[in-house]
Amino acid sequence: MKRNKSYIAISFIVLVFGIYAIPKIVDRIKDKSVVEGTRMNKVTEGVLSYLVIENEKRKMPEFAFINQDSLLITNNDYKGKVYVVEFFFTTCPTICPIMNRNMLKLEKEFGKHDDFGIASFTIDPEHDRPMVLKQYAEDYGVTSLNWHLLTTNDRDKVYKLSNKGLNIFTEINPDVAGGFEHQGYFALIDKKGYIRCRRDEHGNPIVYYQGTESDQIELLKEDIQKLLEE
Repeated sequence: MKRNKSYIAISFIVLVFGIYAIPKIVDRIKDKSVVEGTRMNKVTEGVLSYLVIENEKRKMPEFAFINQDSLLITNNDYKGKVYVVEFFFTTCPTICPIMNRNMLKLEKEFGKHDDFGIASFTIDPEHDRPMVLKQYAEDYGVTSLNWHLLTTNDRDKVYKLSNKGLNIFTEINPDVAGGFEHQGYFALIDKKGYIRCRRDEHGNPIVYYQGTESDQIELLKEDIQKLLEE
């Protein structure tokens, strides 16, 4: 008899849980909400996903830096443009040359569009002054007026922008080649300043494109074209 009562009690608990939880699960599925850790709450539908954190579509953080021509460049200079963001440094002996050769592919494909741009932020601003960036641009054959190589007099600004603003890791590290550690990610920003990305097979946002991988660059080209046509 006691065993039967236990089964009845367990069955009752399962029934109550089902009544409470299943409608919520169904609603979550209908809403296409996705949880990934504590950071990403929701993936919206559309041609490309938005990065949504705490129910808010995230934009490229505001910035004001100096470019290779010693001109002040801010978010407003990219208003109405689809653009790609990267963090690099001119003396990088490892991934930056690969990243910027791939970025050149994007410039060659889309550089003639007035509504396309590139923002390359140096993580070594003390060395990478405008004249250094200007020479770097010339060495790589950068011709687009909408590709700005950006530096600052305040080193903390660029690390705040990368690590806190975009969650793209950068830091000074004397123990690695070149003295700086960073991820080779490209961020895609739409004409209204929102961070856009693809979703993986589970519906989770991939968020950034690996700037050293050819297949990722091809995906990025497709997505830039989509945003240019929006």
